[in-house]
Amino acid sequence: MNLFSYILVYRRFLLIVFTLLILLPLPIILHNKEAECAYTLFVVATFWVTEALPLSVTALLPALMFPLFGIMPSKKVASAYFKDFHLLLIGVICLATSIEKWNLHKRIALRMVMMVGVNPAWLTLGFMSSTAFLSMWLSNTSTAAMVMPIVEAVAQQLINAEAEVEATQMTCFSGSINHGLEIDECVNEHETNEKEEKTKPVPGHSNDAGKISSKVELEKNTVTGIKYRTKRDHMMCKLMSLCITYSSTIGGLTTITGTSTNLIFTEHFNMRYPECRCLNFGSWFLLSFPASIIILLLSWIWLQWLFLGFNFKMFKSGKTETVKEKACAEVIKQEYKKLGPIRSQEIVTLVLFIAMALLWFSRDPGFVSGWSALFSEYPGFATDSTVALLIGLLFFLIPAKKLTKTTPTGEIVAFDYSPLITWKEFQSVMPWDIAILVGGGFALADGCEESGLSKWIGNKLSPLGSLPIWLIILISSLLVTSLTEVASNPATITLLLPILSPLAEAIHVNPLYILIPSTLCTSFAFLLPVANPSNAVVFSYGHLSVMDMVKAGLGINIMGVAVVMLGVFTWMVPMFDLNTYPSWAPAISNGTMP
Repeated sequence: MNLFSYILVYRRFLLIVFTLLILLPLPIILHNKEAECAYTLFVVATFWVTEALPLSVTALLPALMFPLFGIMPSKKVASAYFKDFHLLLIGVICLATSIEKWNLHKRIALRMVMMVGVNPAWLTLGFMSSTAFLSMWLSNTSTAAMVMPIVEAVAQQLINAEAEVEATQMTCFSGSINHGLEIDECVNEHETNEKEEKTKPVPGHSNDAGKISSKVELEKNTVTGIKYRTKRDHMMCKLMSLCITYSSTIGGLTTITGTSTNLIFTEHFNMRYPECRCLNFGSWFLLSFPASIIILLLSWIWLQWLFLGFNFKMFKSGKTETVKEKACAEVIKQEYKKLGPIRSQEIVTLVLFIAMALLWFSRDPGFVSGWSALFSEYPGFATDSTVALLIGLLFFLIPAKKLTKTTPTGEIVAFDYSPLITWKEFQSVMPWDIAILVGGGFALADGCEESGLSKWIGNKLSPLGSLPIWLIILISSLLVTSLTEVASNPATITLLLPILSPLAEAIHVNPLYILIPSTLCTSFAFLLPVANPSNAVVFSYGHLSVMDMVKAGLGINIMGVAVVMLGVFTWMVPMFDLNTYPSWAPAISNGTMP
């Protein structure tokens, strides 16, 4: 085994050692709190970006290094690892566990697709809409993992239906009769429409079969080995795969609980600016929902044009007109029938789901007094996490089914009940790694404040105040969009928030002006299969190549940043009075009004 092989095998270990040693002169030579905190920040950032250590393990480094450097005592660092965010996360995971356990997500997804019809374009939009809606409440990864098997079944049914139609056409052209096929369909309107979508066959059974065989050899799934009949079939599979992962990411933008980056931002913001009280479930929904809808529609059109070609026929009615579309509609109906009639457990879960959303929206809407006004003696005490815990606990209390046993006499008797979810089920879904990662980010932010590093960064960045505000926002948005392609979304936002907040304060700009677009753009990890887990889920089905994702994702990245920039300078300005430096932000003595 040569030297290069050893380096390759132990590359992560060597990266960890060399990172610690190369950066070590920083605290040794400068020997002040700012340099020691910067050393910790650079080490954690390097390990997060390269994933030399698991993300959650790297997040524990501040708890080790801050006490050793004398930046913060161990007890204070430890308290940063569990915040209000974690209580909110627990309540949301209780809801997600129940939705997945009782298959409510499948019922919602299939019902929404059945509503829009099975025309390829409208079918894609139906899947994107249902996936985005589910992703508002569930994690992006679990949403993609739950919907993708349904999409795969529909895609395969489309391919099989087209094969049957073409076989029927060939039988008609050759003049032979096969009683096992619906020959009379060859001359009706459905077949005429179907033939217009494909290349006209040359009369003669053997020639057609040869052409089909050559097409099969050209297109093949790299994972399953299943051969595609035509290039269009392959493009359809690519389109439907990408629409799932992209819509799950876009849907997660819409709510605070939709993705971990939104949760991390709101917790960081509320801790840094406790007097603001301007960000809650309702206000976040109002600022992000228009952007999500626009990005979703633009993504739909972009993917249609990229893989199937764009023409105005794609906007025709969603009614089934071809044999292929009938077959697709049938497979969706069969999948829905397999769920059976809606069960009481699904109804209760849906009621609790709606109750949680309504309580979140109505807590402090802003334009009217919410239910939090009932506790006016304790302003700010009840938060979105209070609602999440209240509803979350109900999932452990409400009976779902009776537990029975057989007595020695053969009689079946009930002896206990099972709730909607059990602790074991909750524990298997709860993302403890994300909880630790976020805690490490809070500890890192606290250390930057305690050591004075945040103030030092703010002072050094103050010359940026001479740039136009739109250019500063664009640069920060492009920075996080690029970084999040190679680092995880939670790690990216956790790393950059302690830097972007002092930047906004240093140039005397409303912090929301920079933090909101940066947070939204952190979710735009569309380019690579490894950029986020939902990309990896759909990539594993074998329909896509890396270049497919790069081409499609680059366009959506550009559109996403453009829409966010549009929102920041239009509907978000009056919502938060972004043009005014707020009283709840710290006054910077050396800052100058732009």
